[in-house]
This record gives sequence, C-alpha cells and structure tokens, in this order.
Amino acid sequence: MHVTRFSEAPAYYPAAHYDMRCLRLQGREAGPSSQMWLGMSQILPGGHTDPDASPMEKIYFIVEGELTIETPEGEVALQPHDSCRIAPGESRTLKNKTNRPVMVVLAMALEPAKAA
Repeated sequence: MHVTRFSEAPAYYPAAHYDMRCLRLQGREAGPSSQMWLGMSQILPGGHTDPDASPMEKIYFIVEGELTIETPEGEVALQPHDSCRIAPGESRTLKNKTNRPVMVVLAMALEPAKAA
C-alpha cells in the first residue's frame, strides 16, 4: 500500500494551465504506480487551459464548483459529483467561468494503451 496525505501531495506545473494549482495524489512523483496517476487541481475564477489533446484517455471528476469543458463537439458545464471522459486524441479546454474556485480530480494512464 502507498498512502499520499493531501497535505504532502507534491505540486506539478503543466504547461498552458492558467490560474490553477495542481497536486499529484498518486503515481509519478507522488509514488509508485504501474498504470495510472491521479491528480487534483484547484482552478481559480477565470482559470483555464489552452486547447490540447493527448494520446491518453482522461477522466475528470468534479469535487466542488462548476467546471466548463469545451471540445470540438461543444461544451458542457459540470457540477459536483459529475464526471467526464475525454477520449485519446480528443482536444479539450477547461474553464472556470464562475466566481468560485473549482476542485477537480483527474485520472489518467501513464502511457497510451497498446494496440491489440
């Protein structure tokens, strides 16, 4: 078992993320993991990411606040306990359009899945 205390979770600084504080909860610099990592981000009012796609699937879970996720197909505003899957290669933009902070959990594979 590997435990990461929230108070000791290491910060990380992804490119093109603005007015966000990102913490690694499991995997990468937070400890051992062979398949995935888990992070939590606080997005301040007006905070956002640039449009970006990655080869890894992403799962977002909203803990607090309202997060708008935009893709080429449209946008959706997610509330606490809502979740969203972004497919491998799908471009997405995260935005906090409100006056309250957003807390969001991100689960993501360490590497793209191998073709069978």
